[in-house]
Amino acid sequence: MSNTSSAGADGRWFGRQMGRRDTDMFLKAVFPGKYIQGEKALDQLPHWVNLLGKNGLILASRTVEEKILSKYSNDLSANPIYIEPFQGECCENELNRLSHIISRNQVGVLVGMGGGKTIDTAKIAADRARIPVIIVPTIASTDAPCSGCAVLYSEDGVFDSVHYQKMNPQVVLVDTTIIAEAPARFLISGMGDALATWFEARSCDRTQSLNECGGNSTMAGFNLARLCYDTLLMYGASAKIAGEQHIVTPALTHIIEANILLSGIGFESSGLAAAHSIHNGFTALEETHLFYHGEKVAFGVLAGLQLADASPVESATVFSFCEEIGLPTTLADIGLRNIDRSRLMMVAEKACAPAEGIHHEAGMITPEKVLNAMVVADAMGTARKRINS
Repeated sequence: MSNTSSAGADGRWFGRQMGRRDTDMFLKAVFPGKYIQGEKALDQLPHWVNLLGKNGLILASRTVEEKILSKYSNDLSANPIYIEPFQGECCENELNRLSHIISRNQVGVLVGMGGGKTIDTAKIAADRARIPVIIVPTIASTDAPCSGCAVLYSEDGVFDSVHYQKMNPQVVLVDTTIIAEAPARFLISGMGDALATWFEARSCDRTQSLNECGGNSTMAGFNLARLCYDTLLMYGASAKIAGEQHIVTPALTHIIEANILLSGIGFESSGLAAAHSIHNGFTALEETHLFYHGEKVAFGVLAGLQLADASPVESATVFSFCEEIGLPTTLADIGLRNIDRSRLMMVAEKACAPAEGIHHEAGMITPEKVLNAMVVADAMGTARKRINS
């Protein structure tokens, strides 16, 4: 993508006008058709599939198929809703494979069930097939479920591009019982992804940059981004404990909503900036592929705060939050201990690609500035570890 804005056939904006305000630009916000969250919410899946069409197909990760869907086999076979295992990467090969299955079986409703890459694959495949999509996240690890965009990777897991759908998902069905049963690391990673929402929204507001749906932020989008951050600070630590005990509590419920709904609406309707671009840069280094999206985004937040000249008090607050819930605060925490400066520059250069949201930050952003911000954030995180040990 270039940094010159151009509207696609579906009306979404595939480029960006970096740091510029068009006086004729509209305020824009996007939302999922329906958002349903609660214990045992998965019981409602057959109802929503039948409401939207015929021949439902669930794209499910193998873990979901073995540990979750097996409990619902009788309900699903009665409707019927068929199950197709996800092959592990949101890439063109997987999308082409799924496209043939959808066409051959005349699938009328696609359900994406699992983590971020399963969900993104389902969203793109349904968009290309022009059929409704229902998203059933089984972990609260990213803000992908509610959004109308998805990230494409290479077969080797390197960030490739962002794909924008014509509409956001028709239904997002969040079963808190299932999410509570997942390893707590997923929930913590989701808090790392959600942590970026407010700071990136604020950067886009300051520079009047376009959001992910091609407009300027509404008050709703901007304030939901702020509510996301406030919710993380208030309930994050308690939710982590509940997640480790695999029980549903009010705090866990609030954080699931923050990770999925507030962050999803907040990032898309208010925009992206440094944190997610730095994450995209990290995908160029194989060592980081073992770490989750939100874990790398969290370090991107810390580096982004240095890039944006955040106050020491604000920076310390975010470092403390990450330390309390177990998010990365150093490069070593994401597999980059003693990384050579030239290799870290590869991250900075990829983060500064022309179409990246990092250019929504104030001032002229260069790879050298991004490299320095990462080095400083790492040094601060390392020093804090020594003090707290």
